[in-house]
Formats: sequence, structure tokens, C-alpha cells
Amino acid sequence: RWFNVDVPRACSGVPPGVLTPRSTWKNVSDYDARAGRLAEMFVENFKQFENQAGEDVKAAGPTP
Repeated sequence: RWFNVDVPRACSGVPPGVLTPRSTWKNVSDYDARAGRLAEMFVENFKQFENQAGEDVKAAGPTP
């Protein structure tokens, strides 16, 4: 959702719940808040490199 990454749905020998980090949190609202904040931090930090990155790199970044 925030980080624009593909995550496998299944992996031999790995419990499916582990592949969905949100499902490992007792309170999914807390997870959503933390993940959103982390995405915001990535966006803020990336601003210092924006002028060195192509549009494809910029588009691949997180979306808070």
C-alpha cells in the first residue's frame, strides 16, 4: 500500500501470515499509523536526492 513493493502470497516453508506484516500486529490501527509514518519519513528524507533521481525512481517511492 505505502511502499509500492510486491510481496509473495506464498513461499514454501513460510507461514502465510508472516508474508503480510499487518496481520502480525495485534492492533492493525497501530500498524497502519506506524507504516504511514515510516512512509512519510522516507518521502521527507528522499527530498535531498530528488534532483539526482529520474522520474521512474521518484514514482517507485512510498506514498504516505
